[in-house]
Amino acid sequence: MADTTKDTIVIKKYANRRLYNTKKSSYVTLDHLAEMVREGQDFVVTDAKSGEDITRSVLTQIIFEEESKGHNMLPTKFLRQLISLYGDSVQGFVPGYLEASMETFAKNQDDLRDQMKGVMEGNPAMTGFEALARQNMEWFDGAMRMFKPAAAVAADKTEPAPASSNEDASDVELGDLKAQLAQMQNQLSKLVDKS
Repeated sequence: MADTTKDTIVIKKYANRRLYNTKKSSYVTLDHLAEMVREGQDFVVTDAKSGEDITRSVLTQIIFEEESKGHNMLPTKFLRQLISLYGDSVQGFVPGYLEASMETFAKNQDDLRDQMKGVMEGNPAMTGFEALARQNMEWFDGAMRMFKPAAAVAADKTEPAPASSNEDASDVELGDLKAQLAQMQNQLSKLVDKS
């Protein structure tokens, strides 16, 4: 029988290969179990008929599925070395060593994340970078305004009078468009007169 704590979720595997989450009273897949591992949820998988703990084989199956999807994390050389240790005199030490190595790796990864977060938040260079990014966005907005028609730029600089209704707003826009059109016609007339 599997050792479980109060927070450990029991997953039962039936003869038809279906996995049943006893906490949520629902069937799950290997993808669900992989997600539970990523979220840090503790679970054991037991054979529904015998009660035998088969967590190790199900976790191995999840790794096999991930590897077959192209998420290759286990180098061939590592797999060969691992297989060669089965039946070796040091086989008993390997699980503890691998577990300690992965715990150290996870701790170092968390420490690195914390350091990067601290660097991003407290670094004056990053504050300067943010100011530079804001300045670049303001410059970009200014450049984009240059491509707007003259009346639209003038409208951006002056605050529009509040319209009493949608029709009033559309009348103002129509008037602006008419003024722009008249200005363009005048410019075209001047060009034609010169030639």
